[in-house]
Amino acid sequence: MNHTRDDNNLPPEDIKSMTLEELAQEVAAMGLPPFRAKQIYAWIQQRGAESFGKMTDLSASLRAALAEKFEIFPCAIEKRLVSEYNETVKYLFKLRDGEMIEAVLMKYKYGHTLCVSSQAGCKMGCAFCASARCGFARNLTASEMLGQIHAAQKDRQIRVSHVVLMGMGEPLDNFENVNRFLELVSFDPGLNIGMRNISLSTCGLVPQIYELMEKKLQLTLSVSLHAPNDEIRSRLMPVNRRYPVDTLLKACRDYVKATGRRISFEYIMISGVNDSGDCAKELAAKLKGMLCHVNLIPANEFTDGGFKRSGGARVEAFSAVLSGKGINVTLRRSLGGDIDAACGQLRKRN
Repeated sequence: MNHTRDDNNLPPEDIKSMTLEELAQEVAAMGLPPFRAKQIYAWIQQRGAESFGKMTDLSASLRAALAEKFEIFPCAIEKRLVSEYNETVKYLFKLRDGEMIEAVLMKYKYGHTLCVSSQAGCKMGCAFCASARCGFARNLTASEMLGQIHAAQKDRQIRVSHVVLMGMGEPLDNFENVNRFLELVSFDPGLNIGMRNISLSTCGLVPQIYELMEKKLQLTLSVSLHAPNDEIRSRLMPVNRRYPVDTLLKACRDYVKATGRRISFEYIMISGVNDSGDCAKELAAKLKGMLCHVNLIPANEFTDGGFKRSGGARVEAFSAVLSGKGINVTLRRSLGGDIDAACGQLRKRN
């Protein structure tokens, strides 16, 4: 789907957030031949050019004209932390207005995955998440989400093949910019990361789940569930007071029916809170018959968090209950815990 800049309140100078069609219109208005649009777009989206001066196959006068009319907003590496145990890298990026965001690069057998932030901070206030302690500053533009990928690729000299929108922020709370990002990141020519290699995580904004459903994208929707009932989930996640468990799960069932895509449920295992056998049985009953997958995640402890991760035996027992009831379940491999790069630890040190 193509969007107009007016529809998204896109700053006119933000050239990296433009679609090829929009850029072609701008190029035509400058009196340039059509092939220039593809040339400029490739520099920005494929090569991740940080300035027009880098576009060496354009004339000096054209580069100057572009620099006068547009801007390529930076996503500069302020700090990086590299795990001692694997090749996980945590980045602290500085944006044009001084805001700081984070992304985490993880290496798997199938390639490199980047965990991308969609907001500077977060409004959702989940009790187990260190990122929520930072407060909310603003939404990120599509270009700032793309910039995280370009910066990581250049820094490590690799190609990012998979993207998870699971960094700072709630992606569906920044719906229009995230949708533009999805359009741009999957476009060829461009980064050309296929939708099936993209996961979007939400804490459960039900109206936006239905909006996303209408687009019928082939991405993976990951829902942060973390509890089988309203009593526990409302204590952990304030969003549950607006969209209770049954309301959320109905939206998930509708999403699966409309898209044919399996839902992934994220479930953080917190000792003595949501990890009992009764919780496992209740969760299995709630998910019965749904095309879904449950990803169990041992809680990552952080200062003043007040939570302890479930022990290995408890996680195994919980998993056994789910699988015994026919629920597809796995235990997430935790990467980068020594650099505070795992789930719920973003920005802990900074």
